[in-house]
Amino acid sequence: MMNMQGIMKQAQMMQKKMEEAQKKLAESEVTGSSGGGMVKITLNGKFEAKNVQIDKSLVNSEEVDILEDLLLAAFNDARNKVDSMMSDGMKDITGGLNLGGLKLPF
Repeated sequence: MMNMQGIMKQAQMMQKKMEEAQKKLAESEVTGSSGGGMVKITLNGKFEAKNVQIDKSLVNSEEVDILEDLLLAAFNDARNKVDSMMSDGMKDITGGLNLGGLKLPF
């Protein structure tokens, strides 16, 4: 059986790894796209939009509704990629241990 001091040491190591993962994630960027790559949105690990790219062929006042839908789809694609990146990072830290849906605090 592990002693209390060993458990505390492991908890401190896990906390340090989580802090490092949070910092790395915050600095990471992912790009979501829609419309076959005609609309792209880049988010950082804090879900902050960093860049939007729109293919010039989409800029037509009569097709604003289509452009709005593509922007939403690209944003959601990028957000899903950040979620996946967060999940993969937590698996690395916890060794695959399920901590009941624990998410990073940002």
